[in-house]
Amino acid sequence: MRCLLDTQVLLWALSDDRRLPAQARRLLVSGDAEVCFSLGSIWEIAIKHSIGKLAFGPALIADTAEADGYLPLPIRREHLSVVANLPWHHRDPFDRLLVAQSIAEPASLLTADAALGRYGPTVHVL
Repeated sequence: MRCLLDTQVLLWALSDDRRLPAQARRLLVSGDAEVCFSLGSIWEIAIKHSIGKLAFGPALIADTAEADGYLPLPIRREHLSVVANLPWHHRDPFDRLLVAQSIAEPASLLTADAALGRYGPTVHVL
């Protein structure tokens, strides 16, 4: 199984946050899944850090994710083609990119955002 973590789930996983459901936590540590994080999430974290919404920077998050065995997923042209054709169920550009990446790769997008569930079978709301 290949998983893509949305930004919030990535932060929860790296900080061992109790909001990460036990089932997701088990999947991430089991070794049964190839766990990816989007460089779009790192971009989002960089923006939030620059405006003071996050105390830690993008390099720390990316380095920690890779040290935990998560694989970085670059933004590719095919991801952007999918974004261009997504229905407007959700307006957040970072979430739309993650959905597109989950469709194009394919990978199961693990998210806590119930609104993303409307995008179909690659989105798994925790």
